[in-house]
Amino acid sequence: MKRMVLLMMAFFLVATLAASCRPAADVTVGSKEFTEQRLLGQTMILLLEDAGWTVDDKTGLGGTMIARQALLEGDIDVYMEYTGTALLLHLGHEEPITDPELCYETVRDEDLSQNGIVWLQPSLFNNTYTLMMRRAHAQDLGIESISDLAAYVNDNPGELTFASGAEFQERPDGLPGVEATYGFEFQNVIQMDVGLTYLALYEGDVEVAMGFATDGRISAFDLVNLEDDLYFFPVYNVAPTLRQSFVDQHPEVVDILDTIAPLLDAETMQSLNNEVDTEHRDVEEVAREWLVEVGLLEE
Repeated sequence: MKRMVLLMMAFFLVATLAASCRPAADVTVGSKEFTEQRLLGQTMILLLEDAGWTVDDKTGLGGTMIARQALLEGDIDVYMEYTGTALLLHLGHEEPITDPELCYETVRDEDLSQNGIVWLQPSLFNNTYTLMMRRAHAQDLGIESISDLAAYVNDNPGELTFASGAEFQERPDGLPGVEATYGFEFQNVIQMDVGLTYLALYEGDVEVAMGFATDGRISAFDLVNLEDDLYFFPVYNVAPTLRQSFVDQHPEVVDILDTIAPLLDAETMQSLNNEVDTEHRDVEEVAREWLVEVGLLEE
């Protein structure tokens, strides 16, 4: 009997030791479901794994509210969120803030005090509405900003045709607000699905079009975003968001993840999105190549 008890104790000891040696998910990384978010999620996963973390990949969760709720409830530990989204949706502000630094600081401070969510360093890119032109055409006309565009339209009424999505053409933070803020009005506006505006501009059917600032087709079609020099559009810079409780337990994660977003400008994000959406490359492969390129990972 004594021998049987000793054998059972030994068995349970070995089983316990084996279980303790199994890798646990030190950190769970999430993202929303679209290309840019999955790319951002993979950059975090790859850097954390390189630093020795065991990572549970929950990228591609779904929409904004799904990702946010997963973070709040502890189903994930980190995902990248946009400042404008947090300001208007998560924090309940009714009016957008169009200054990037002020928007970030407002979101960072309020989300921490109200919800215990920590915001790390934000991206250089701002994935908001944009007015686009073909790069060569804009250069020929000397147009770099929306103010330049307004001056040209006022001097040459009816010359430039604008492609707009239906919602953008009606909403106050769309075309009506842009024209009012910059003091001009397009004489010729063609309404189409937002996804078609890039191709219409590329093929020369229109001279100016609306879009989203980090869409991969901007890079692929050699288009250019006109500078919103009066800061009309709401800002959507992105940054890693984590629960304060997780950061308190693992402060080293901040130094790891703070390296990503400050290196991401609009041109870089457009290029990465294009690699996935147009060239149909693997998200993880594209993310890894970029991290090696900027020196955050070794080959």
